[in-house]
Amino acid sequence: MFVNRVVRYGFKPALDYELERRGMTIRELAKRIGVSPATLYKISCGERDPRLSTLIAISEVFDPCDEHSIAIISAKFLLDGVAGKKIEINGVEFTIKGYTAHTLDECILCAVRAEKEGASGIICAPILTSLIEKLVDVPVVNVRPDEESYMTAVDVMIRQLSKSDR
Repeated sequence: MFVNRVVRYGFKPALDYELERRGMTIRELAKRIGVSPATLYKISCGERDPRLSTLIAISEVFDPCDEHSIAIISAKFLLDGVAGKKIEINGVEFTIKGYTAHTLDECILCAVRAEKEGASGIICAPILTSLIEKLVDVPVVNVRPDEESYMTAVDVMIRQLSKSDR
Protein backbone atom coordinates (compact mmCIF):
# COMPACT_ATOMS: atom_id res chain seq x y z
CA MET A 1 0.00 0.00 0.00
CA PHE A 2 1.22 3.47 -0.90
CA VAL A 3 0.97 4.99 2.58
CA ASN A 4 2.87 2.08 4.11
CA ARG A 5 5.64 2.56 1.53
CA VAL A 6 5.78 6.30 2.26
CA VAL A 7 6.26 5.60 5.98
CA ARG A 8 8.79 2.83 5.37
CA TYR A 9 10.85 4.25 2.48
CA GLY A 10 9.93 7.92 2.12
CA PHE A 11 7.66 9.79 -0.25
CA LYS A 12 9.86 9.89 -3.37
CA PRO A 13 10.76 6.16 -3.46
CA ALA A 14 7.12 5.23 -2.77
CA LEU A 15 5.85 7.57 -5.48
CA ASP A 16 8.47 6.42 -8.01
CA TYR A 17 7.61 2.78 -7.31
CA GLU A 18 3.86 3.30 -7.80
CA LEU A 19 4.29 5.42 -10.93
CA GLU A 20 6.61 2.86 -12.52
CA ARG A 21 4.39 -0.04 -11.52
CA ARG A 22 1.40 1.56 -13.22
CA GLY A 23 3.25 3.07 -16.17
CA MET A 24 1.96 6.47 -15.10
CA THR A 25 3.66 9.86 -15.33
CA ILE A 26 3.73 12.63 -12.73
CA ARG A 27 1.67 14.71 -15.17
CA GLU A 28 -1.04 12.01 -15.37
CA LEU A 29 -1.13 11.61 -11.61
CA ALA A 30 -1.29 15.38 -11.07
CA LYS A 31 -4.29 15.59 -13.38
CA ARG A 32 -6.07 12.77 -11.53
CA ILE A 33 -5.55 14.33 -8.10
CA GLY A 34 -6.19 17.92 -9.15
CA VAL A 35 -2.80 19.56 -8.54
CA SER A 36 -0.43 21.11 -11.02
CA PRO A 37 2.33 18.89 -12.42
CA ALA A 38 4.87 21.47 -11.21
CA THR A 39 3.61 21.16 -7.64
CA LEU A 40 3.72 17.37 -7.72
CA TYR A 41 7.18 17.46 -9.28
CA LYS A 42 8.45 19.76 -6.49
CA ILE A 43 6.98 17.43 -3.89
CA SER A 44 8.52 14.38 -5.58
CA CYS A 45 11.96 16.08 -5.67
CA GLY A 46 11.80 17.05 -2.01
CA GLU A 47 11.59 20.80 -2.68
CA ARG A 48 8.20 20.92 -0.99
CA ASP A 49 6.49 18.74 1.63
CA PRO A 50 3.20 17.21 0.51
CA ARG A 51 0.01 18.34 2.20
CA LEU A 52 -2.06 15.68 3.91
CA SER A 53 -4.85 16.23 1.38
CA THR A 54 -2.36 15.54 -1.44
CA LEU A 55 -1.17 12.31 0.21
CA ILE A 56 -4.76 11.19 0.65
CA ALA A 57 -5.59 11.99 -2.98
CA ILE A 58 -2.54 10.08 -4.24
CA SER A 59 -3.36 7.17 -1.96
CA GLU A 60 -6.90 7.03 -3.35
CA VAL A 61 -5.48 6.75 -6.87
CA PHE A 62 -2.92 4.07 -5.99
CA ASP A 63 -4.96 2.18 -3.40
CA PRO A 64 -8.61 2.39 -4.43
CA CYS A 65 -10.77 1.35 -1.53
CA ASP A 66 -13.93 -0.70 -1.67
CA GLU A 67 -15.05 0.38 1.78
CA HIS A 68 -17.10 -1.89 3.93
CA SER A 69 -16.44 -5.22 2.30
CA ILE A 70 -15.54 -8.54 3.84
CA ALA A 71 -13.47 -10.93 1.73
CA ILE A 72 -14.02 -14.67 1.75
CA ILE A 73 -11.33 -16.80 0.13
CA SER A 74 -12.63 -20.19 -0.91
CA ALA A 75 -13.44 -22.55 -3.75
CA LYS A 76 -16.06 -21.12 -6.12
CA PHE A 77 -18.81 -23.59 -5.26
CA LEU A 78 -18.64 -22.49 -1.62
CA LEU A 79 -18.84 -18.81 -2.54
CA ASP A 80 -21.90 -19.09 -4.77
CA GLY A 81 -24.35 -18.73 -1.91
CA VAL A 82 -22.67 -15.85 -0.06
CA ALA A 83 -20.71 -13.64 -2.47
CA GLY A 84 -22.46 -10.37 -3.17
CA LYS A 85 -24.70 -10.54 -0.11
CA LYS A 86 -24.96 -7.48 2.06
CA ILE A 87 -25.07 -7.55 5.84
CA GLU A 88 -25.46 -4.78 8.34
CA ILE A 89 -23.13 -4.54 11.33
CA ASN A 90 -23.64 -1.73 13.85
CA GLY A 91 -25.52 0.34 11.28
CA VAL A 92 -22.87 -0.10 8.57
CA GLU A 93 -23.62 -2.15 5.47
CA PHE A 94 -20.89 -4.58 4.40
CA THR A 95 -20.72 -6.44 1.09
CA ILE A 96 -19.36 -9.96 1.06
CA LYS A 97 -16.84 -10.34 -1.76
CA GLY A 98 -15.80 -13.78 -2.88
CA TYR A 99 -12.25 -14.54 -3.96
CA THR A 100 -11.95 -17.88 -5.72
CA ALA A 101 -8.82 -19.87 -5.00
CA HIS A 102 -7.85 -23.52 -5.39
CA THR A 103 -4.15 -23.50 -4.46
CA LEU A 104 -2.10 -22.04 -1.65
CA ASP A 105 -0.50 -19.55 -4.06
CA GLU A 106 -3.92 -18.40 -5.26
CA CYS A 107 -5.09 -17.98 -1.65
CA ILE A 108 -2.12 -15.76 -0.84
CA LEU A 109 -2.66 -13.66 -3.96
CA CYS A 110 -6.37 -13.34 -3.16
CA ALA A 111 -5.61 -12.16 0.39
CA VAL A 112 -3.21 -9.51 -0.84
CA ARG A 113 -5.65 -8.43 -3.55
CA ALA A 114 -8.56 -8.28 -1.10
CA GLU A 115 -6.58 -6.02 1.22
CA LYS A 116 -5.46 -3.88 -1.70
CA GLU A 117 -9.07 -3.53 -2.83
CA GLY A 118 -10.01 -2.26 0.61
CA ALA A 119 -11.49 -5.29 2.36
CA SER A 120 -12.22 -4.58 6.01
CA GLY A 121 -11.41 -8.18 6.91
CA ILE A 122 -10.68 -11.59 5.40
CA ILE A 123 -12.28 -14.97 6.10
CA CYS A 124 -10.37 -18.08 5.03
CA ALA A 125 -9.66 -21.72 5.83
CA PRO A 126 -7.97 -22.43 9.18
CA ILE A 127 -4.82 -23.74 7.49
CA LEU A 128 -4.30 -20.33 5.85
CA THR A 129 -5.12 -18.01 8.74
CA SER A 130 -1.71 -17.70 10.39
CA LEU A 131 0.06 -17.20 7.05
CA ILE A 132 -2.40 -14.59 5.77
CA GLU A 133 -2.29 -12.71 9.08
CA LYS A 134 1.42 -12.16 8.45
CA LEU A 135 0.77 -10.75 4.97
CA VAL A 136 -2.08 -8.32 5.51
CA ASP A 137 -2.97 -5.48 7.87
CA VAL A 138 -6.67 -6.30 8.25
CA PRO A 139 -8.33 -8.78 10.62
CA VAL A 140 -8.30 -12.41 9.48
CA VAL A 141 -10.80 -14.97 10.72
CA ASN A 142 -11.00 -18.64 9.86
CA VAL A 143 -14.11 -20.55 8.97
CA ARG A 144 -14.31 -23.83 10.78
CA PRO A 145 -16.39 -26.70 9.43
CA ASP A 146 -18.71 -28.26 11.99
CA GLU A 147 -18.97 -31.92 12.96
CA GLU A 148 -21.97 -32.44 10.66
CA SER A 149 -19.89 -31.33 7.64
CA TYR A 150 -17.21 -33.84 8.49
CA MET A 151 -19.71 -36.66 9.04
CA THR A 152 -21.35 -35.91 5.68
CA ALA A 153 -17.93 -36.10 4.04
CA VAL A 154 -17.24 -39.41 5.84
CA ASP A 155 -20.55 -40.81 4.51
CA VAL A 156 -19.66 -39.76 0.96
CA MET A 157 -16.21 -41.32 1.33
CA ILE A 158 -17.65 -44.59 2.63
CA ARG A 159 -19.98 -44.78 -0.41
CA GLN A 160 -17.08 -44.11 -2.78
CA LEU A 161 -14.92 -46.72 -1.07
CA SER A 162 -17.80 -49.22 -1.23
CA LYS A 163 -18.12 -48.67 -4.97
CA SER A 164 -14.39 -49.18 -5.53
CA ASP A 165 -14.43 -52.48 -3.60
CA ARG A 166 -16.86 -54.02 -6.07
